[in-house]
Amino acid sequence: MQLLHAPSSLYLSLLSSKSQPKAVLLSPENCLPLSAINCSVQPRRLERSIWVSDKRSISSSVTTKAASVEAGSSAISTGTAESDVLKALSQIIDPDFGTDIVSCGFVKDLRINEALGEVSFRLELTTPACPIKDMFEQKANEVVAVLPWVKNVNVTMSAQPARPIFAGQLPMGLQKISNIVAVSSCKGGVGKSTVAVNLAYTLAGMGARVGIFDADVYGPSLPTMVSPENRLLEMNPEKKTIIPTEYLGVKLVSFGFAGQGRAIMRGPMVSGVIDQLLTTTEWGELDYLVVDMPPGTGDIQLTLCQVVPLTAAVIVTTPQKLAFIDVAKGVRMFSKLKVPCVAVVENMCHFDADGKRYYPFGKGSGSQVVQQFGIPHLFDLPIRPTLSASGDSGMPEVVADPQGEVANTFQNLGVCVVQQCAKIRQQVSTAVTYDKSIKAIRVKVPDSDEEFLLHPATVRRNDRSAQSVDEWTGEQKLQYTDVPEDIEPEEIRPMGNYAVSITWPDGFSQIAPYDQLQMIERLVDVPQPIPAQA
Repeated sequence: MQLLHAPSSLYLSLLSSKSQPKAVLLSPENCLPLSAINCSVQPRRLERSIWVSDKRSISSSVTTKAASVEAGSSAISTGTAESDVLKALSQIIDPDFGTDIVSCGFVKDLRINEALGEVSFRLELTTPACPIKDMFEQKANEVVAVLPWVKNVNVTMSAQPARPIFAGQLPMGLQKISNIVAVSSCKGGVGKSTVAVNLAYTLAGMGARVGIFDADVYGPSLPTMVSPENRLLEMNPEKKTIIPTEYLGVKLVSFGFAGQGRAIMRGPMVSGVIDQLLTTTEWGELDYLVVDMPPGTGDIQLTLCQVVPLTAAVIVTTPQKLAFIDVAKGVRMFSKLKVPCVAVVENMCHFDADGKRYYPFGKGSGSQVVQQFGIPHLFDLPIRPTLSASGDSGMPEVVADPQGEVANTFQNLGVCVVQQCAKIRQQVSTAVTYDKSIKAIRVKVPDSDEEFLLHPATVRRNDRSAQSVDEWTGEQKLQYTDVPEDIEPEEIRPMGNYAVSITWPDGFSQIAPYDQLQMIERLVDVPQPIPAQA
C-alpha cells in the first residue's frame, strides 16, 4: 500500500562526493554568459550554472593540468567539458516531443569537476509519472560515461513543480494543479466512476500526486469506492477553505463526504455547490486532478468545463449502440469547448468462459467513437466480478490486484494520459510566441502542422473586445492609426486550449482565440532576422 503514496517532494537532492573540492558559483559578472536553451515544455529560459573550485582548488587544478601537459596529456577547458556533456546528452530523444532532452530543457544544475573527472546534473521531467524516466536516467549515465575524461557520473531525477499552464485568475485552490483530466460518459451506468477511481490510483502508483473530485452531486460514488478513515470533509475556519480527505495518498472530495448524502436541489444550486467544492478546496500541489464528471451535457457539465481549465478528457462507453449515441454528444461538447479527448475506454466489452471469448453486448461502440471523432487511443475492459466487487468494497481494483489483467489495462491507460497531457501542455505553451529577431508573432495551433507569422500591429487591430468594438452597433472604436506599426507584445500566455492572452505596452490584455488568429492576414514576406546587439 505504501507504494501508492505520492512522494513528499518532487526534488531529489544531488549526491556530492566527499572528495570533491569546495565549490563556488561564478557570478554573471565574472564569467562569460552561457547560451540559453529554449525549453519546449516551458517557454521560460533555462538557466545553467557551472560550478568551479575555489582559488586553492583552481591553483591545484592548474598545477595538475600543467603537469599533465608536460606529460603529453591534453587539458580540457570548462567550456569544452560542458559542451561535451551537453552534446552527449543531446543524443537522447524524448519520444513524445521528438526533441532531444537538452532542447526540451530537462538538463538542470550541471556541475563539472574536471580535475576529478566528475559530472553531476539533474534531469527535470515534465511529470514524476513519466513512464520512461528510468530509461532517461540509464541513457544519461551511459552517454556521459563514455566521454574519455569522465570517471564518475551522478544523475538525479526530478520533475517540474506542479502548476497550471493556463493564464488568467484561477481560484486559489487550482493554482498548483498541473493537469485536470475529466472522465466522462454522458450516460449513467457505464462504469465511469470505476474508470476514474482506478485511473487516479494508477497515476498515484506511477509516482504522481493525485486528487479525485466527484462532481456527481445527485449520486456521488466516491464514498462507496474508497475507504478513507476520515469520511467527512473539514473546513479551515481561518481561510474558509475545504480540507480534502485522503485515502492511500490520493486526495478526495465528494458531496458524499459533506455529511448530506445525495443532493435534492435544482440545477443552478448544484452548479454553485460543485463550484464551491472544487475551487475552495485546499488541493495543494497536484500533478493530476481526476474529475469524475456527472452524466449528461447540461448546465452542470458546461459550468465545470468553463470554470475548470481542463487539460484533457477520457471518454467511457459500453458496446451498445445507445451508449454510443450519448457518448457522441459528450465528445461534441468537449470539442466545442476545445478540450481534447485523448482516450476511449470501452467497459464491459467481453468475458471469457470455457476457453472462448463472449461479447454479450455486441462489438464496435468504442472503435466507432475512435474512428468517427479521431480519438487516438482505445482501451477494452472485460466483465470481471472482481472489478465490480472492488468498487463496492472500497478498495480500487488496481490496488487490490496490481498485477492483474485489469490493472495492466489501467497501467496502459495511465501511460497514455501522462504522455498525452505532456504533449498538450507542450503544444499549448508554444502555440503562439513572439519572435523578437524578426518582430513577428509565430502561430502553430495545437493539432496542426501549419506554422505562420502575423504582424503584431495586425493582431492588435483585430481585437474584437468591447474596448475595441462597440457591442451594440458593431462600430470600430479602435482606429487603424491608434496602433503604431512598431508595436510589440510584452507577454503572451496561454488561455486554456483555445486562445492566448496578449499584453500590450499600453497595459491592454487582448484575448486572441486560435480560430481568430487563423483568419487574420498573414505575413508573406518574412522579415530578415535582426542581429543581436553585443
